[in-house]
Amino acid sequence: MYLSVIICTHNPREEFLQRTLQSLRSQTLPADRWELLLIDNASTKSLAEQWDLSWHPSSRVVREDRLGLTQARLRGIDEAKGSILVFVDDDNVLAQDYLQVSLETISRMPWLGAFSGSTVGEYEVPLPLWASNMPIQLAVREIKHVAWGCLPGTQSLPFAPVGAGMVIRRQVAEHYLRQVKKDNLRQSLDRKGDLLLSGGDSDMAYCACELGYAVGVFPELSLVHIIPKQRLEAPYLLKLAEGMAFSHAILRFMWDGELPPEPQTKIESRSVRIFNAYARFRTRLRGKPQPTFDEQWYAATQTGVLRAREFILSLKA
Repeated sequence: MYLSVIICTHNPREEFLQRTLQSLRSQTLPADRWELLLIDNASTKSLAEQWDLSWHPSSRVVREDRLGLTQARLRGIDEAKGSILVFVDDDNVLAQDYLQVSLETISRMPWLGAFSGSTVGEYEVPLPLWASNMPIQLAVREIKHVAWGCLPGTQSLPFAPVGAGMVIRRQVAEHYLRQVKKDNLRQSLDRKGDLLLSGGDSDMAYCACELGYAVGVFPELSLVHIIPKQRLEAPYLLKLAEGMAFSHAILRFMWDGELPPEPQTKIESRSVRIFNAYARFRTRLRGKPQPTFDEQWYAATQTGVLRAREFILSLKA
């Protein structure tokens, strides 16, 4: 089997992409077993003029001017020659045997359609204490045991790979490509410029189950995810929370037929209303306390779900 490694990037940080490429250059899998595609997604400066990939015998920089991670992935699928595709982010540092293990895994388990492994966070600055429960939202997760399955829709989420280091069969990727090109909802997922949306990787994984393949996670696959300091600041994380809530509400609608719920309005008794009014009065006297980060996170997710509902209804109108 022949692999296609696809890096989708928009205005990458030079030092991060350099480490990504160096980890690929150090792979144990011989270079004649895989190709390298660098998808330049509407970067301000042409990456073809900045990056020399001549160290790899089958490498190309491909320009995609339609902004968005989904568009970049679709272009990568179109351009790839391999029967197995490996999506790598521009801030990923792959273990030296990542490609070799990927090939061995899919050869040993022909029923697998898409899979990935552990993602180790490397933080540019220490992770703030108030953000200590954020790693999973930053695509950092440790896989301790092999887990795979094939369930309908979002029920496969516990086994689903993430986009960083995702290995996927060409047949599945092409099925995903055909579905996305005719679906405005699917095209609304994932990063687009400053929009912190997500979910395209899950959408691809669910396509594997739709075709009868399993999805899975494997501890023997590992990569480092470099996380810059800007992604550890509260405004970024709250924007991320809203974007993720929006995207996953869209996914649940697409795959499970579940329309995001309307915001719930609590019905309070007269005595409760009086007590709450008194509590608000006392709060104003003492000065308004700042909401905790967890409270702000919850509010951001509710905003994301509401936006998703409004977006879906606008398309159905």
